[in-house]
Amino acid sequence: MAERIAEEKVNEIRQAVDIVDVIGDYIQLNKQGRNYFGLCPFHGENTPSFSVSPEKQIYHCFGCGAGGNAFSFLMELEGYSFQEAAVKLAEKGNVKLEIDAASVASAKSMPPDLQQMMEAHELLRKFYHHLLVNTKDGQHALEYLLNRGFTMEAIEKFQIGYSLKSWDFVFKFLTKRKFPADVMERAGLIIKREKDGNYFDRFRDRIMFPIFDRSGNTIAFSGRSLGDDEPKYLNSPETAIFNKSKTLYNFHLARPQIKKLQRAVLFEGFADVIAADRAGVGNGVGTMGTALTEEHVASLRRNVQSITICYDSDNAGIEAAYRAANLLTEAGCQIRVALMPDGYDPDDYIKEYGEEKFRHEVIDSSITFMAFKLLYLRRGKRLQNEGDRLLYIEEVLKEISRLDKAVERDHYLRQLANEFSLSLEALKEQQKQVYYTEKRRNSQKGKGVFEPQKRVQTPKRADSLKPAYHTAERRLIAHMLRNSDIAFKVQDMLQGNTFNIDEHQAIITYLLGFYEKGHMPDPSAFINFIKDEKLKRIVVDIEMMSINDEITEQELSDYLKQVLNYQKMLKIKEKLNEEKEAERQKDYAKAALIAMEILHLRKSL
Repeated sequence: MAERIAEEKVNEIRQAVDIVDVIGDYIQLNKQGRNYFGLCPFHGENTPSFSVSPEKQIYHCFGCGAGGNAFSFLMELEGYSFQEAAVKLAEKGNVKLEIDAASVASAKSMPPDLQQMMEAHELLRKFYHHLLVNTKDGQHALEYLLNRGFTMEAIEKFQIGYSLKSWDFVFKFLTKRKFPADVMERAGLIIKREKDGNYFDRFRDRIMFPIFDRSGNTIAFSGRSLGDDEPKYLNSPETAIFNKSKTLYNFHLARPQIKKLQRAVLFEGFADVIAADRAGVGNGVGTMGTALTEEHVASLRRNVQSITICYDSDNAGIEAAYRAANLLTEAGCQIRVALMPDGYDPDDYIKEYGEEKFRHEVIDSSITFMAFKLLYLRRGKRLQNEGDRLLYIEEVLKEISRLDKAVERDHYLRQLANEFSLSLEALKEQQKQVYYTEKRRNSQKGKGVFEPQKRVQTPKRADSLKPAYHTAERRLIAHMLRNSDIAFKVQDMLQGNTFNIDEHQAIITYLLGFYEKGHMPDPSAFINFIKDEKLKRIVVDIEMMSINDEITEQELSDYLKQVLNYQKMLKIKEKLNEEKEAERQKDYAKAALIAMEILHLRKSL
């Protein structure tokens, strides 16, 4: 069991970190009014409904209901235990913890076999890197990399390594350290031979590129052959800890630069990311040998809105860039596309033209997605041919119709008119026709109307219609959370009665205990005090309510009346049933007594 962290130390950690900084490491937050808003990391969305309050040090999603403080954010998103979250936040807030870090690590909620997979990958990453940079066995691999333009700085930064030319070194290396062979096989590090059941290493005599998750944990490898061995790149298979459709290479290292520049550069693979980093492009990420997926898009969109796509200039690269740009645009990203000469990938371009030219003439000279569409639509068409030319113009007009801004539409219509010596007025008229034709066609198909991207709006609280007593209880709790005197006053005014909603009663029971221990009103601290996750979410939801700073005696009395009246209404309903039963049994004297009780209860409402 992990060591318990003292309450005083937890409070010190909580006060040392700002929840905006903690959550800002994971998603892009924009200040609007007193709070910050971003895309919720707990469910897919294109419109920001995730709110962070620096004043209360809590977060809340109006979409899925997620909520809590900095501790619960890390626990929910990363799967950390409370102790792990505390350790991470202590590091961020420079708070010294007098506990054994190993005991905290051992309490990790991850299943033991997955934990072993992660530990084995971490161990091998360090071992492979050591072999490359410090041993004679790796000398030829190191020279190979240096001759290809890699620097020692890049080799260190990306933890590049070398796997020995041996059939079973890794197998013996891991089993000697008590890693189960079947788990290591499922981790993709070794392979079981069918004919005799023996194991052999997956990677042999290859330059090893470790693949990291967003937290910087090693989860897979890609091994590059040193000579003509096939395949040129041998990748880890998908495993319980490595999913290509969710993994973006270099995301953990690029995230600070992405935040600083407010832009990410998307590459097709890790080799391009490393080459671009050597050229000073530190905000690059890459897919892992797969097309861009919705999971990739969601991960990017949560962290940044502006993305430059830099894919290979061959036909496959252009098609992949077009598809990726459409996916990202649909998610609300602002896209630019960096173009290279035919036949070049970023690595080749940098080797031939240099790092500065790559930065300035490729990345910094990227074009808008619409300008890229014009180039994309020209491919395979002979524009001197009338049929191809008219088809191209029609396709371009369709794309112009999708543009949000009138200035952009005018710009590209003029460009089209000038290129083909056409009347601007005629093009504008045809563009309108195209727009309404497409709108009607999509409407008939039951699809969403193809319209310009709508501006992202700040979410407004959508309070569903709840019974008066329910709203009254929430408002009372909201004031009790802000003022301990009001909390104890409400307790006295209830005179032994309870709230009608069980969760609300549980919250005020916790809250009174919190205040009785000497705590001051503090939403973030109170969330740590509560043990039940459902109650924590309700507290956060109530905390985000808009209420007056002060509550009058009349308001307090009115809210309590709604709470207590509901109990009386339930009692009246119960008595009405009793009255009917007495009448059914012809016990009219009893029915008359019950009727008097009902009358008395109604008068008290």
